[in-house]
Amino acid sequence: MAVRAVQSYTEGHWYTSSGGREAVASAVTGEIIAEIGSDGIDFGAMLRFARATGGPALRAMTFHERALMLKALAQAVMARKEELYELSYPSGATRSDSWIDIEGGAGTLFAYASKGRRELPNERLLIDGDTELLGRAGTFVGQHVYTSLQGVAVHINAFNFPIWGMLEKLGPTLLAGVPAVVKPAQSTGYIAEAAFRIMIESGVLPAGALQLVSGKTGDLFDHLTAQDVVAFTGSARTAMLLQNHPVIARESVRFTAERDSLNASILGPDATPDTPEFDLFVKEVAKEMTVKAGQKCTAIRRALVPANLINAAQEALSARLAKIKVGDPRDESVRMGALASRSQLLDVRSRITELAKVAPIVFGSPDDVPLTGEGLSGGAFMSPILLRTDTPWKATAIHEVEAFGPVSTLMPYDGIDDAIALANRGMGSLALSVVTHDPDVARDVILTGGAWHGRILFLDRDCAKESTGHGSPLPVLIHGGPGRAGGGEEMGGIRGVKHYMQRTALQGGPALLSKAVHQQLPGAPTAEGDRHPFRLTFGEIEPGYGIRTAARTVTLEDIEHFAHFTGDTFYAHMDEEAASKSPIFGGRVAHGYLILSFAAGLFVDPAPGPVLANYGLEGLRFVKPLKPGDSMKAVLTAKSKSLKTPEMGEVRWHVDVSNQDDELVATYDLLTMNAV
Repeated sequence: MAVRAVQSYTEGHWYTSSGGREAVASAVTGEIIAEIGSDGIDFGAMLRFARATGGPALRAMTFHERALMLKALAQAVMARKEELYELSYPSGATRSDSWIDIEGGAGTLFAYASKGRRELPNERLLIDGDTELLGRAGTFVGQHVYTSLQGVAVHINAFNFPIWGMLEKLGPTLLAGVPAVVKPAQSTGYIAEAAFRIMIESGVLPAGALQLVSGKTGDLFDHLTAQDVVAFTGSARTAMLLQNHPVIARESVRFTAERDSLNASILGPDATPDTPEFDLFVKEVAKEMTVKAGQKCTAIRRALVPANLINAAQEALSARLAKIKVGDPRDESVRMGALASRSQLLDVRSRITELAKVAPIVFGSPDDVPLTGEGLSGGAFMSPILLRTDTPWKATAIHEVEAFGPVSTLMPYDGIDDAIALANRGMGSLALSVVTHDPDVARDVILTGGAWHGRILFLDRDCAKESTGHGSPLPVLIHGGPGRAGGGEEMGGIRGVKHYMQRTALQGGPALLSKAVHQQLPGAPTAEGDRHPFRLTFGEIEPGYGIRTAARTVTLEDIEHFAHFTGDTFYAHMDEEAASKSPIFGGRVAHGYLILSFAAGLFVDPAPGPVLANYGLEGLRFVKPLKPGDSMKAVLTAKSKSLKTPEMGEVRWHVDVSNQDDELVATYDLLTMNAV
């Protein structure tokens, strides 16, 4: 394999360091395959280019336009995935390992593209929560909004997932409208550079939206500002060094860390060897030890089982681990490849030596492993290592020292409270799994252990087929954890997007704020015209335009007919005596859904036209009962709109239904799809 010079991408150009490059060796054979370095980069200019060029271009795009950009990037990666698979083998990753990295990374972009189109408006700012009334007369209100930060996101990624680790940060960052500088780990930076190059060559990114540092960060941190974000994944030691940088403190730079942690898995007290859960536990622990050679920030480092089952668990785990073939990741029979580098191998061995003082090795050898394949003597291979301690409260090192490789420690517990306390002894983790079919055990874990773990998987016979497993972060859920895990969060669906935005409280009059945020706020003036709102195309509708309907009297006959027609004969509608005794109704009342149906009859324009479909309502509240003989009327007002395709867009209408005394009876938002 030819030695490649790994390039950086700065200020719109590819750059090769002229000196100071470090050699990168194949984890499989030990031969030099790449050189990487960043000498000569002007990091200040790089950040200025992102702020001055990339930021304004991204902020000019709507959430939907950015989401379509993410989809195009994911498609570009998938179209050339075989190149990335081939390039990943020298890192020690098997094809199944790389599937998580490559296709999992693209899947994260697809997920953010989808959520961006479905859950965010086709807008450049995001409304946050309800409007707050700040004055009695309603002429002074407050509204929270999110807007894009006007800085740069600096992403410092770990070596274990060079593609997924990059894309899981880029998804929410670019969707938020913030440019990014990506700094991959040097040992696998050649893989990250290849995926990065594919995204640049896709042609969908504005200039300055993405830049790449292949090598060290130099004085990059000296140029950070209060509008910037640093997102770090890696060791606790490096995270602390970066977080304590004087510029981070001086400028209040947002810093989020996702650090390696001592994650645990608990075999529930109900999961005896004759249950499916016991087998699921053994399978999950073995998988987390061997996938990516255990080099996962979420891997199971501590396996907790009831004291009376520790021998059975050790026997089952050892038998499963004995079936794992280690060697050349290109060989289809191999289930575990190499660690990422020889230095990583030496580090893991030293950690095992420390752990073995309190938890002897019961399976495997850190120095000797049968290998499948040829020419592997210079590789970074190790067998799976299972340790065991019978005194987990005395063996302090197992809760404090992490061997970042195919290593886990088996330990007993005495009752579920003891198990939770041992899991919490790790002082914060990214992931905890509990293999149990007992909901009471699950509740105890949530209440007592939830505060110490970023994610908890409850695995049982019912969800096992669909479960993504202990160690799989998902784009819709947060990835992060308290304490040792770093105290930060990544992904988490739209929550992750908000990490790269500023929440601001707006105060002012509802008329002005409504126009400013492109949404009709409570108290803002409404408008009526000669044309029915449902006669207007999407482009013609303006927030605040609506209709006040005539009144309709609701009779006892209406209520009884509705009850018999629908089958809803609830006593409040049909039994005067019972309804009169109710502290809520005080007599027979109209059905809530009758009110909705009659309201639609009051404001719907029946002829074919721009309204293509009514596809839902949200925020429905029935505020006051409507009794026989009462009249009702509705106010329909355009609240906001969001273009979905070139042919149609969603219109959100607010509906208030009131009685003859102008008292609010029902309120909700109606969603329609309108032709452009």
